[in-house]
Amino acid sequence: MKALPLFSLFAFIVMLVLLPILFGELLATSLAKLHLSPEMALLLMMAIIIGGLVNIPVRRIAHERVVPMHPLTVFGLGGLWPEMARERPETIIAINFGGCVVPAGLALCQLFHLATAGSSTLFALFVAATIYVAACYFSAQPVQGVGIVLLGLLPAAVAALMALLFARGRRRLSPISRCRRTGHRVLLSR
Repeated sequence: MKALPLFSLFAFIVMLVLLPILFGELLATSLAKLHLSPEMALLLMMAIIIGGLVNIPVRRIAHERVVPMHPLTVFGLGGLWPEMARERPETIIAINFGGCVVPAGLALCQLFHLATAGSSTLFALFVAATIYVAACYFSAQPVQGVGIVLLGLLPAAVAALMALLFARGRRRLSPISRCRRTGHRVLLSR
């Protein structure tokens, strides 16, 4: 029975090291598939990660009443420990640089790229974005002391469903088939 805690500690350390590497590689690969060079994908990945620490205040709203807040409510642990209250005389509305500004710029860049694909692609994009925004808007709920809460996997599930729905008849061209179609030679390396 002594081997089980030792194995658990070893598995924890391996996961602590390998999971960030795995997620970083997935993020870099995803950005590279958005018609970005590997250098630009790395730069964007670093801007998202480091920019996630920067909040740009937009507005401050003063409260006429005291708003109690439990600091662990954000993690879903608000009712497990005795109530700790912190008075907040104001609410700060802020935009996260890495979570909003950088992805919005990337989305605009992709929108310009999709504009060259034709009006049917833009119409499909408009319909998918409308359904996505409506699903997120109607499932979001304000929670006192936390903010607006949205189910964690709902945006990803709706986006994946829209991609499967609208990309069903479209075939993705690999770099080799694009080159055969245009007649260019490309050296692919790993």
